[in-house]
Amino acid sequence: METAARALSAASPGAWISHVTAARLRCQLLPPWLSDSEELHLSKPRALPEVRRKGIVGHTVLALDDEVETADGIRISTRPRTWLDLARHLSLSELVCMGDELLRIPRLGLEGRSEPFATIEGLRSMVNRHPNLQGIVRARAALDLMRVGSDSGPESLLRLAICDAGLPEPELQLPLRPDSPGSPTADLGYRSRRLAVQYDGGHHLLPAQIFSDHRRDKAFEAAGWTVLVLTKGDLADGFAGATAKIKRILRTAYLSPRTEAGFTNAM
Repeated sequence: METAARALSAASPGAWISHVTAARLRCQLLPPWLSDSEELHLSKPRALPEVRRKGIVGHTVLALDDEVETADGIRISTRPRTWLDLARHLSLSELVCMGDELLRIPRLGLEGRSEPFATIEGLRSMVNRHPNLQGIVRARAALDLMRVGSDSGPESLLRLAICDAGLPEPELQLPLRPDSPGSPTADLGYRSRRLAVQYDGGHHLLPAQIFSDHRRDKAFEAAGWTVLVLTKGDLADGFAGATAKIKRILRTAYLSPRTEAGFTNAM
């Protein structure tokens, strides 16, 4: 795909690679039904003639200068703009997952960058520039649901499922000991109820990761927390079973004295 996109970009002055093609080239988070798409999407301003090339999906759009860039010799929409372009095609939850990835704080020293790809404020500013774009209503709704702290699509879907089930919104990347930089963390949870929820994806099956996860969970349990570990089996049913478990746990879970006395929220 990269070779075809590079050739298309070079042959299309003033236009740029966009939509699913841009997302795939950038390895942005896409739903399974789009993750292996071979479509070639090309966007252009109105001043250029319509794209009439076989196998090319053409778009005539309004994009500001800071929404298009040149990366590795390919003129391409920025990651935030690609997210916005896909708002008309993705479901709300899929768009939230893709957006959460943009907001994620990179792991220091492991990803070659220190800043997230976007901020809520920056995305909202971009959305406000394009009030008539198809999908803009869904983009606005997604912004209200996006959060910093989801490390994967399943974690975002889990958070959405928890909220859809009528439960309080959990904290994300919850450290066992907030004042300790090396503290083990839970993907999400409720500190006042000492409930830690972990989503362990495929890479958690590696021996070294299994050992690390075991130490993490034991640390929470030793401190009196309940640890709920979820896997792709829970994802398969939309986390319906998981949210039911969380409800049951919260009914009987520890309640911090400060919360019980009314000084903080119950969750």
